[in-house]
Amino acid sequence: MAAPDPRDELEGSEQPFVAHLIELRDRLIRAVIAVLVGFGALALWPGPSALYDLLAAPLVAHLPEGATLIATNVISPFLVPLKITLMAGFMLALPIVLYQVWAFVAPGLYSHEKKLVLPLVVSSTLLFLLGVGFCYFFVFGQVFQFIQSFAPKSITAAPDIEAYLGFVLGMFIAFGAAFEVPVVVVVLARMGVVTVEKLKSFRAYFIVLAFIIAAIVTPPDVISQLALAIPMCLLYEVGIWAAQLFNRHTRAPQAAEDGSA
Repeated sequence: MAAPDPRDELEGSEQPFVAHLIELRDRLIRAVIAVLVGFGALALWPGPSALYDLLAAPLVAHLPEGATLIATNVISPFLVPLKITLMAGFMLALPIVLYQVWAFVAPGLYSHEKKLVLPLVVSSTLLFLLGVGFCYFFVFGQVFQFIQSFAPKSITAAPDIEAYLGFVLGMFIAFGAAFEVPVVVVVLARMGVVTVEKLKSFRAYFIVLAFIIAAIVTPPDVISQLALAIPMCLLYEVGIWAAQLFNRHTRAPQAAEDGSA
C-alpha cells in the first residue's frame, strides 16, 4: 500500500490558515483606515495647531506671564502638531480598532467566553480614556503648579515642545495603563491564574506595589505619585468585585451545572 503524500495532509489546513491571514490583513486595513479618517477629520477641524494648543493648555496656564513653549528643532512646529493629531485620531478611532480585534477573535471563542471578551473590550477602552482624562484635567494642573512653585525667580521657564510631547505621552500611557488594573484582575481570575481569595489576601502587597510603580513612572513629586497610586488601589478593589461577577456569569455551561450541584 502506497504511503500517503505529505502534501495531501497539509491541504486541509492550508486554506483555513491563508483565510485567517487574509482576514487579519483586511481587519488591519480597516483599523488603519479608521485611524486615518479620524486623523483627517481632526486635521480639518479643529486642526493640528489647535490640538497642540489644547494639549499645552495645562502647562501654559502655569507658566510665568509672557512665557511660551519653544521649538529647538527646525521642523518641530510642523511635526509635533501632526503627531498629536495622529494620536488623537487613534483615540477617536479606538472603538473601531478594538471592534476589529474583537471580530477577528470572536469566531474562535465559545459562547460563554464571548460573554467575557466584549465587556472587557468596552471596559478597557473606557478605563484607558478615563485614565487619560484624569491625567489631563486633574494631574497636569496640580503637577505643573507644584513644579512652578519651586522654580527660582532667576529662571524663565520655556519648555521645548518635543520634550513636552514626550512627557505628555508618557504620562498618558502611565495613567491609561494604570486604570486597566480591573481588567487585568478580571482576566487573571477568569483564567484561573489566581483565585479571588488570593487577590484579597494580596491587597496589602498591591498597595505597596502601586506606590512603587507610581514612584517609577511619574515625575519625582508627591502629587503625581499619589494621583496614580491611590486610583490604582481603588481600581484593584473594583477588579476584585468585577472578578467575582464575571466568574459567576461567564462560566462554561457544564462548569456552571457542576458548581450549582
